[in-house]
Amino acid sequence: MEEQALGMLFGLALGDALGGPVKFKSVQEIQAEYGPRGILEPPEPALFTDDTQMTLAVAEALIEAGHQDLETLMAAVSRRFIAWLNSPENTRAPGNTCLEGCRRLEAGIPWRQSGKAGSKGCGAAMRVAPIGYFYQHDVARLKEVAAATALCTHNHPTALVAAQAAAYLVKLALDEILPGFFLPRLKEEFQGQDPEFDQALNRLEQALRLIDLPVALAHIGSGWVAEEAVMAAFYCFLEFPYDFRNAVRLAANIDGDSDSVACITGGISGAYRGLKNLPQEWLKRLEKADYLADVARRLVQARGKS
Repeated sequence: MEEQALGMLFGLALGDALGGPVKFKSVQEIQAEYGPRGILEPPEPALFTDDTQMTLAVAEALIEAGHQDLETLMAAVSRRFIAWLNSPENTRAPGNTCLEGCRRLEAGIPWRQSGKAGSKGCGAAMRVAPIGYFYQHDVARLKEVAAATALCTHNHPTALVAAQAAAYLVKLALDEILPGFFLPRLKEEFQGQDPEFDQALNRLEQALRLIDLPVALAHIGSGWVAEEAVMAAFYCFLEFPYDFRNAVRLAANIDGDSDSVACITGGISGAYRGLKNLPQEWLKRLEKADYLADVARRLVQARGKS
């Protein structure tokens, strides 16, 4: 389990670091800067963005209070999000909705009311991979916690379902099922719960029948909203289930939220493949590697305590 937990955290951080330099750039701009294949390697050093920072905040909250009741856990999540809000390292293009929700938490607004009404940005789903790990064998709890962590910043039903689905995809990766079973399992669990999520799911199925990968990915959406980010990341994983490098490369080279889509993709792929199958030369340039490894190991220990 430590191998998969390490793979998950390092995988999402690497995807995030790969997509970070090209966020807000079009595919044409990316190719003009990096060549016809786009960005292929994370920079040196490989710096991750607010996506990984907030994921680590969720992981630390789970380590602190993951087996306690929801209110106790969300109090820990709130503290960690407020600490992230005020961190001097919070300078990596954080999303406005995440910032606004955290400011409302800091002002004392309860987490059930702190989220921005009507917002379904991908920030609700980019940070839930540790929830999929921690509650791998308790789907009801996984869904409850993923929705709660989304709600405290993003008050929109589609954002909640997308966050649940993102965590559930990590759970499926940890289960080590064959790639062909991922989509049926996801549909069985989530189809019919939210119309906008269902529409994104339908676009994913249509995309999987297309030959041109960038065209298919663009058909799903740009990834700025939660359901598109999750389905785009899922598509990248399904196209390269045994190839972490190409899965996150596909995710990063898009007309949209490159770091978030690649971060979600990296978390799923890293959980599925484990640390040993991640690019070693990429790992050597990743910032805060010792801290990431420490969080992963403490997450394993905390999960084992009941």
